[in-house]
Amino acid sequence: MFMPTSFFRISEALVALLLMIFTFACQRKSAPIGAQPSAEVPNILIGQGGFVGPCEPSIAISPVEPNRVVAGAILDRVYYSEDGGKSWKQDRLRSPLGVYGDPVILADYAGNFHYAHLSNPGGSSFSENWLDRIVIQRSQDGGKSWNEGAFAGLRPPHDQDKHWLATDPRNHHLYITWTEFDKYDSREPEDHSRILFSRSTDGGLSWSEAIVISQLEGDCLDGDQTTEGAVPAVGPNGEVYVAWAYNEKIYFDRSLDEGQTWLEEDVVVAGQPGGWSFDIPGIFRCNGMPITVADLSNGPHRGTIYVNWSDQRNGAGDTDIWLAASRDGGQSWSTPVRVNDDAPGKQQFFTWMDIDPTTGFLYFVFYDRRAYNDERTDVYLAWSTDGGQSFTNRRISDRPFIPDASVFFGDYNDISAYDGHIRPIWTRMEEGRLSVWTALVEMK
Repeated sequence: MFMPTSFFRISEALVALLLMIFTFACQRKSAPIGAQPSAEVPNILIGQGGFVGPCEPSIAISPVEPNRVVAGAILDRVYYSEDGGKSWKQDRLRSPLGVYGDPVILADYAGNFHYAHLSNPGGSSFSENWLDRIVIQRSQDGGKSWNEGAFAGLRPPHDQDKHWLATDPRNHHLYITWTEFDKYDSREPEDHSRILFSRSTDGGLSWSEAIVISQLEGDCLDGDQTTEGAVPAVGPNGEVYVAWAYNEKIYFDRSLDEGQTWLEEDVVVAGQPGGWSFDIPGIFRCNGMPITVADLSNGPHRGTIYVNWSDQRNGAGDTDIWLAASRDGGQSWSTPVRVNDDAPGKQQFFTWMDIDPTTGFLYFVFYDRRAYNDERTDVYLAWSTDGGQSFTNRRISDRPFIPDASVFFGDYNDISAYDGHIRPIWTRMEEGRLSVWTALVEMK
């Protein structure tokens, strides 16, 4: 989701200045986290900056060459590693269609990386075509260079926002879902939001005409009454699954023909008491939007669909991380289970989830304040090896940080898992300065 308009109405020269950052590498050897204290999991600084990012980081491990890892952060940062995330190089993403935040990195099974982001063809947030489409750029060399990009969802005068990507390992088709606003931040009752879908069958070089897949429409105020948080996933037989949040519920839809047709009526995964938009002390804004994954492994839970989110059903001072599962293609869902294993009364927020397609193991990254009575914040990893029936929690940040609510902190983190290599990515803040980090987690 993009930041409020006031945050971006600054000159291009100032943006360029704020986007100047540096990186450094740590070269410590990693080891299985179950065999040592969490503080010994190597934390690696990927990049740092100032008031405008980096934040909203996304990361992906190549299934073809797992030592190749690519990450992105707002507004236009791209990072790449050729040693599994131990060291990083940095560049700025460029496109004639504009690069305007909400970075999403996807690695397909053909060895390509894809970087989806918001558009800004006019070069200024004052232009009429600002946020008029979702742009997807491709790299065939591990993130070193990118094509100019193709796009999905050009439907003027609507605004396009908050997208995510998925890929089918069988044929390398790409899928993208996002929120369309009739007009972002409009209070007019005739303006609405909805979930859109598009696909690419040529490796991201072109995208199909967008179609509406949500049954219900929301408002345009970027809150719980807005349909938002659509994250697609692909099942073992090419099924396309997606869940999103709206009006204190998590909704689900599916397609069995690569996105051409969808359910006539969306399925409710679970209630989300208090809604997807909520307050966390020290955070500019926070959300509990859902993440969807499907088990592609040959393990005992192959085909299971999982949806992960956070909410405040237990009170504003006790935000928790939740998981629901479906083993019948999304027709029915399990009762939500709590992922964080601490005692009640502490804050866990900004969750993200991935599933290792080689094992079917689930991995979650989230911020956690279980150890403190103030706004000090750790980063935790949780994982499940039994299809979401039980969870292990482990702190992976080497020290806490204290966020500042006056600085935009982003709307999400990310995590990538492949063949036992787990690379979470998160934002931290020190003295008002933002930075993005990963941890070298190996689960062999």
